[in-house]
Amino acid sequence: MPARLPDHVKQLVEEIETGEDEGPALGRAAAFVGAEGTLPTADMAQVPGAPANGRIEHAVRQILAEIGEDPEREGLVRTPERMHRMWLELTCGYLVDPERLINGAIFDVGYSEMVVVRGIEFYSLCEHHMLPFFGSVSVGYLPRGRVLGLSKIPRVVEMYARRLQVQERMTQQIADFLMERLDPYGVGVVVEAQHLCMAMRGVRKHGATMVTSSVLGAFRNSQRTREEFMAHLERGRDAGRPA
Repeated sequence: MPARLPDHVKQLVEEIETGEDEGPALGRAAAFVGAEGTLPTADMAQVPGAPANGRIEHAVRQILAEIGEDPEREGLVRTPERMHRMWLELTCGYLVDPERLINGAIFDVGYSEMVVVRGIEFYSLCEHHMLPFFGSVSVGYLPRGRVLGLSKIPRVVEMYARRLQVQERMTQQIADFLMERLDPYGVGVVVEAQHLCMAMRGVRKHGATMVTSSVLGAFRNSQRTREEFMAHLERGRDAGRPA
């Protein structure tokens, strides 16, 4: 029995894959979910809690009761439904098609200097406590005669952020994806994020920032390349500081 994919999730997937600047989002996502807005259960299994069989709603009601709440009181009666919609939205990165995201936007150019995109904001969910972590991603690569359309890099970040994640893995996934698709001389990715699982619970350290990096190819093998990348990131921080 196919499971229904909500319209708001379809729209999010389409936006990540195509963006608002590339015309109507009628391609892969529409074909993927079919004319009736459904997706085969085998594919939906990639998304935690995706099958629309009431199991998420039931589980949320059980959690509410377990913590001493009344799932039937006015403010909570529709919370299970809202939670279902929210989890599908926050994990829709599992459904993004990388081929449709790239969509041929790799261009042959006579350019071999470093390309850096700084300050890509993201929001993700820690897989250990399912609490948000959020921050910014900076990406650099050394083209081997091919560059990626500028809007695609933030979409790659979004594809991996909208999953249950750990920051270290997300950092590596972004770097591996760009290295595989572009075949550049090297790639560098730096992620800086705050984790609510550390701020709201446990040690309760507000404002603590976690920094992870992944360097591949020339970014790993050449100290000069790494230093150039880090200098670009530092200039970005300086530009944002008050004079």
